[in-house]
Amino acid sequence: MNEQPKVRTCLWFDTNGKEAADFYISLLPDSYIESAFTPDQAGPPLIVEFMLAGAPYMILNGGPMFKHTPAASISVLTKDQEETDRLWNALVADGGKESMCAWCIDRFGVSWQIIPERLPQLLQADDKAAAGRAREAMMKMQKIDIATLEAAFNR
Repeated sequence: MNEQPKVRTCLWFDTNGKEAADFYISLLPDSYIESAFTPDQAGPPLIVEFMLAGAPYMILNGGPMFKHTPAASISVLTKDQEETDRLWNALVADGGKESMCAWCIDRFGVSWQIIPERLPQLLQADDKAAAGRAREAMMKMQKIDIATLEAAFNR
């Protein structure tokens, strides 16, 4: 039997947490539902435990008293523009919203950061002027465009 993770991020939902978990695990490899606890068989699961790209999460369908906020987000490091575009487009579809500088909000109200691995490399480069140009370019973006960042960096 697998040992339970000691720490798990918990996301509070009203009633549609299982739908959100199913959507989230469809986005990333190494993601799956571990368990769903449904004390009232007529209602949605109260607790859904799942792995998202190997990270443990839990959703609690606790009712309408708490809402999601950008103060907490799920951050995903993407390998290239194709993966960045795929995740971004899936997250903002069906009622999600674009925000600034790699941030978006999915249709459930959860904030995400979709960050190409090249972004922190450019922002942390030894050439501070080039890193500053990349940062300025990023500040004008919603979804991160790696080619535009590279162009700004190499100017």
